[in-house]
Amino acid sequence: MNRRHFLSLSLATAASASCRRKPVAADAPVRFGHFPNITHVQALVASQLSFLGNGWFEKRLGVPVQWFTYNAGPSATEAIFSGSLDVTYIGPSPVLNAYARSAGKEIRILSGAANGGSSIVVRPEAGIKTIMDLKGKRIATPQLGNTQDVQLRALLKENGFTVTQTGGDVTIIPTPNADLTNLFQQGMLDAAWAPEPFASILELEQQAQNLLQDTETNVTMLVSSVAFLKDRPALGAQVTTAHHELTRWVTANPVESRSLLAGALKRLTSREPKPAVLEKALARVVLTNSLSRPSLEKMAHNAIAAGFLKDVPSLDQLLSSMTPPAS
Repeated sequence: MNRRHFLSLSLATAASASCRRKPVAADAPVRFGHFPNITHVQALVASQLSFLGNGWFEKRLGVPVQWFTYNAGPSATEAIFSGSLDVTYIGPSPVLNAYARSAGKEIRILSGAANGGSSIVVRPEAGIKTIMDLKGKRIATPQLGNTQDVQLRALLKENGFTVTQTGGDVTIIPTPNADLTNLFQQGMLDAAWAPEPFASILELEQQAQNLLQDTETNVTMLVSSVAFLKDRPALGAQVTTAHHELTRWVTANPVESRSLLAGALKRLTSREPKPAVLEKALARVVLTNSLSRPSLEKMAHNAIAAGFLKDVPSLDQLLSSMTPPAS
């Protein structure tokens, strides 16, 4: 997919979706998106509870819930725009792209969810000790335009690298997170900016070295389509409240949450994470219902610097559906 097509697709799908909107039944399911990443702790716990027949959101919303899994954010926003997804856990870069390309009309942030939880990890044999050593290397990101992809491109440009979609001073390769271990083993990649648990897996199982750890970015937030909030406003508010309660429950019940999290990852990836991986990865993720506007504005600046956006509308409308989390 070329960059122009990537940047215009959201606007086109949004327009076509708005033309196809039909009345929504009161008992229609709420369709949730999420990724099989530890940065999506709340979603993994809730989806596993749904799988076990004890759904967190189902009890609080009074309607069925359906869960859909994506590798990275751009795929989830495509689903939002096509009308096949109501809410999703997602990173900031795809949200900002969707917001900008739809002129602020199609997507809203409901809540923060997690901060941090991603790292640049490097293959020991690649000889990478500093950011400048990335020159000439092959670096993986989860998907073109996702949060880590935009962060990497902005970081490289800040350090004087020439970066293009297809080349430049480094080769950036969109790579499904589940493929990273095999590609590191085969020497096909030199580095990856990976979310958890994949960064920790590479460190513990492939002896990868952590070059840069992100501890501050609003790595995960809960967002909604504008159509969902217009069609089902009461449910939109209930989704936010239920998410806030879930964050507090996960924080207060670490043992049970970890068991549910491990079960969800095994179900979704056919691989149960090792206890050491869970411990290392979870220590790098900070759960929060709050959202840092300065962090979001920094991500918008990164997207512009990386060439994915020309500008971003005021964030006021994007944040207009947020309600302060209870203490």
